[in-house]
Amino acid sequence: MNAHRLLLAKPWIWSFAATASVWIITVLFTGGASSLGLSQAALTFAAFSVIVGIGQMFVITLGPGNIDLSVPATMTLSGTLALKLMDVQDSMILVGLVLSILLGAIIGLGNYALIKLLKIPPIIATLSMSFIVQSTAIWTNRGLRIKPPETLASFTTSSLFGIPNVALVALILSAVAWLLLEKTIYGRWISAIGQSTFAARMAGVPVDGTRLVTYMLCAVLASVGGYLLASFSGGAALNMGAEYLLMSIAVVVIGGTAVAGGNSNIPGIWGASLFMFLVVSMLNTYGFGAGFRLILTGLIIIAVILVAGGRRSTR
Repeated sequence: MNAHRLLLAKPWIWSFAATASVWIITVLFTGGASSLGLSQAALTFAAFSVIVGIGQMFVITLGPGNIDLSVPATMTLSGTLALKLMDVQDSMILVGLVLSILLGAIIGLGNYALIKLLKIPPIIATLSMSFIVQSTAIWTNRGLRIKPPETLASFTTSSLFGIPNVALVALILSAVAWLLLEKTIYGRWISAIGQSTFAARMAGVPVDGTRLVTYMLCAVLASVGGYLLASFSGGAALNMGAEYLLMSIAVVVIGGTAVAGGNSNIPGIWGASLFMFLVVSMLNTYGFGAGFRLILTGLIIIAVILVAGGRRSTR
């Protein structure tokens, strides 16, 4: 009975249980020869989903209708502009990172300006912003694949004590996000807004300021994710952020964050990100294509929402 209560109280356990199951199946299929490589690859590629997923989680926590569809375009523009500015020079690595952070802040500000000033739903506002940002990325990229500085490329593709560096960066960002959510008044504010915007306003919560900061935070994390992904991939490409539109939402939902808002779950994002990568690896191993993978992802999200709804109804 106690174990059952623990599983209900900690929804992120399910994502890690699913991750372990898929990992075991994949390793058994390959005869165990690729267990270490599979684990490192899972940590590496899951890290990018974790970074953008955390930002999306903050936005979704604000309540129904809040979502950021500009994440992929933000990643693309950030990677493109940062690499152009750095111009393969190690001395410009920090400058490129600062540019990415500032760019994300500007895009997040633009997103919330559309939402607040034009009174349009977040899904429409962020989709409109994504077209503007992606068009800017196309204009600045012009089909060129700009290489990252050698030191930055080496950092993003290397490991420390067997743990990929990008995973360590994602872990640090996860810890900071957890502190914001659990130990600061800002975390209490976004949870309150997600549970009831009206009640939050009546309680004196600065709803508009909190939502603005949250959309900016989401865009900054997407921008940093693009900066790291472009460096890891050996250059910025115009479609580099495309898969993270669905992925950034999927890992939040599968990870146990309430889609209705008011409740977030950072450990679950790690479990869900690892799970999604391992599912893709398993499907690739069995020869399934991208179409089937997208269908399966959609079915998984639907199943998680149904299960989450069932858990709430039993309480």
